Amino acid sequence: MSPSALPPGQREVARLPVRHVGEPPPFDGSAWSLSLTGELDRPRVFTLRELRAISTVEIEADFHAAAGWSVRKLRWRGARLCDVLAVAAPRVSARFVRASDGLRYDASLALSDALEPDVLLATALAGETVALEHGGPLRLLVPARYGWKSVKWLRSLELHAEERPGFWERRGFHPRGDPWKEERLS
Repeated sequence: MSPSALPPGQREVARLPVRHVGEPPPFDGSAWSLSLTGELDRPRVFTLRELRAISTVEIEADFHAAAGWSVRKLRWRGARLCDVLAVAAPRVSARFVRASDGLRYDASLALSDALEPDVLLATALAGETVALEHGGPLRLLVPARYGWKSVKWLRSLELHAEERPGFWERRGFHPRGDPWKEERLS
């Protein structure tokens, strides 16, 4: 496949649209944290300051929405999810990650997909702090999956032995969401 190819059924748009369910949650940087819980030997809570300090990985990635649009070559900075999870020591029983904004939105990922090197806890987009409307201060970025897997306003990661379907999966969307396989609906 050529580097300029888009997944089947996608059309390119120039800018990352603002799309989400409900209003962005209120943000207080002094009280904000990300919790890692579940099938872990060392559950952990990170402050925003800690995550920004370890956000040293920069990638360029396309973003694909199940609605049929894609944005090419977005520049993201963050911490690799695999590195952050390694600190918490996932147990052998851990097979799935549930990412949540702590209010209403969540998504489930196979742990093997979550550990890919391009999956980030993104703190910056195009050289700027991720804006609230795009999921800031912290957004999960899963470039190899449709956008609903890249949870905005990320507040918790829970590791589980069994899959726990997320917001869109409970509404009939595919559990994996691979845009190259057009895995939109189950």
